[in-house]
Amino acid sequence: MDLDSVADELYGLRPAQFTAVRAQRAAQARTAGDRGLAERIGALRRPTLAAWASNLLVRARPEEVRSLVALGDGLRRAHQELDGAGLRELGRRQHVLVAALAREAQRLAAEAGEAVGDAAREQVEATLHAALADPDAAEEWAAGRLSKALSAPVGFAAAGFGMPGAPGGAPASGRAGGGEGGTAPRRRTATDRPEAATAAGRRGAPAGPAPREEERRTRQEELRAREEERLRAEGARAEEAAALARREAEAREGDAAAAREELRVADRRVRDADSEVAELTARLEEARERREAERGAVRRARERVRNAGQAAERAGTQAREAAERARRAKRTAERLR
Repeated sequence: MDLDSVADELYGLRPAQFTAVRAQRAAQARTAGDRGLAERIGALRRPTLAAWASNLLVRARPEEVRSLVALGDGLRRAHQELDGAGLRELGRRQHVLVAALAREAQRLAAEAGEAVGDAAREQVEATLHAALADPDAAEEWAAGRLSKALSAPVGFAAAGFGMPGAPGGAPASGRAGGGEGGTAPRRRTATDRPEAATAAGRRGAPAGPAPREEERRTRQEELRAREEERLRAEGARAEEAAALARREAEAREGDAAAAREELRVADRRVRDADSEVAELTARLEEARERREAERGAVRRARERVRNAGQAAERAGTQAREAAERARRAKRTAERLR
């Protein structure tokens, strides 16, 4: 067990799991007799929700990490070369890619059981902007071990790397909560540019058609090479953004398909329940009809019992009367003898 492996494990966990596992790993290091490692493990900071979502994005989408880092390189290069058209186009792609990656981080966090709200998503976007503006911030983010979100850069990076010569001074970026300044890309001066250096070296030299033509062709070739490189980078960024958009669309379609399946199952259950209710209602109605029929039979049976009782009572009376008449007749006959 070493610090790197423990850090990789801890920063891959959900924030709620971080503290308990960190304590376990520190205790294991102390048990193994490595108190220094135990202290370093104990010093690892639990990540905020936004930092954890940023780490999750790095771990789950490494190809997007490379895309964002490459885009940041292109933006800084365009800024150094005072390439206004390139900055505008790359800045537009920057906003598209950052928004798509922030939504992807939000979706990945939801799949892992954590809800990332708007405030945390904005901190994820700020981290991505910082990674675009500052190579050190990009390296820190790409390690996947952030404990807190990186702060959104100011100056040219905050405005999509802005325009050359725009107000705001030299570019700068910073880290959230720490105030540590990143290494800002140096603005390229006129004397840094190959064209200006060539022109400066040409001043004082005898003017002639051959040197000027050669210099013109050299400048055209340099401009053409830079333009081809820029277009290739833009094409790659566009393909990466389109791939991410397709993955997001596929994920949304999967969610929609799951929802449709749930709706279909629910509709079937409702229909089954309706059929069961209808069947039970019919059976209840039949039972009620049988109950009424049985009640009628009971009433008729009671009437028959009552009539039979009355008939039996009349027959008993008649039998008693007949017996009395027989006794009287017998006594009369005895007296006559």
